[in-house]
Amino acid sequence: MKILRHLAMFIWSMIKIKADVAAENAALRQQVAVLKQSNKRPKIRLRDRLFWVFLSWVWGRWREALVIVKPDTVIRWHRKGFKLFWRWKSRGPGRPRTSREIRDLVRRMAFENPTWGAPRIHGELLKLGFKVSEKTVSNLIAKYGPRPDKKPSQTWRTFLKNHLNKGSMDFFMVPTAAFQTLYVLIILSHSRRRVVHFNVTSNPTAEWTAQQVVEAFPWDTAPKYLMRDRDSIYSESFSSRVKNMGIGEVISAPQSPWQNPFVERIHGSIRRECIDRVIVRNEDHLRSLLSSYFDYYHNDRTHLSLGKDAPAGRSIQHRPAGKCEVIALPRVGGLHHRYEWRKAA
Repeated sequence: MKILRHLAMFIWSMIKIKADVAAENAALRQQVAVLKQSNKRPKIRLRDRLFWVFLSWVWGRWREALVIVKPDTVIRWHRKGFKLFWRWKSRGPGRPRTSREIRDLVRRMAFENPTWGAPRIHGELLKLGFKVSEKTVSNLIAKYGPRPDKKPSQTWRTFLKNHLNKGSMDFFMVPTAAFQTLYVLIILSHSRRRVVHFNVTSNPTAEWTAQQVVEAFPWDTAPKYLMRDRDSIYSESFSSRVKNMGIGEVISAPQSPWQNPFVERIHGSIRRECIDRVIVRNEDHLRSLLSSYFDYYHNDRTHLSLGKDAPAGRSIQHRPAGKCEVIALPRVGGLHHRYEWRKAA
């Protein structure tokens, strides 16, 4: 039995040696065939690469017989083939491409409304019935929107229209064309971010300010609390008038505007989206301009804090049947727009 076992091992070793020799011969012959090609530089074709990849699977000493390319090259071929295999195996529909209609709308809104970002454009698309994420809108603006080095500007028609129109609480100041300082008082309702009252004056007093609160909350509509800062204009006469209306004053700490964030936020919106783009002539012009802006602010402008809805409420307009198009309705003299569906003529 011991002799038979040794004989079997000898035969197996001879077979293995012959197999190694045969594999090595095949490898050398294949490389010689490549070198015999007419090209000055040997061209490694697809079948040559497949041969070496297969040989690396079945023969452990394939590196010793390799001459015309480096072993790392064969390994790279194998990895490339593995990637191609999994790409073929993982093929499928993938993420759906954003429709051309949405891409064109995003580009159009970005150009027509220079102060709008992705949240505002996304809110407008939601009101048109489009189901798209805000991240997609942001990517579309970066890809198809205005170039970063060429910030879009309002048109001259918009600029002139805002200046040719007749006329025009915390406080904020607005300079005029004649370098006069006007003061705008805004009284804001926190529940729906509604501006319940505003007024403009060049000489604010405690009596005038108290009267604005009375006009803002007639009858029994006064809120329980009213937040304000420590401006000297809010004197004892103002506090007495407000107290008689049943309103409790909540006074912020000195030099702490973040303690009254809602009205501070709307101040910034008014400046960025309206005042900074217009040269105010006088009180009437400013009053008319703000009236136009607040009409847009309440009825058309979408707000992040309201779930991309307008303070006055704005229903979603679904796409009507048949051929239709999205039209732009200018607001604030063309500084902003509202978008709606309309059947094509």
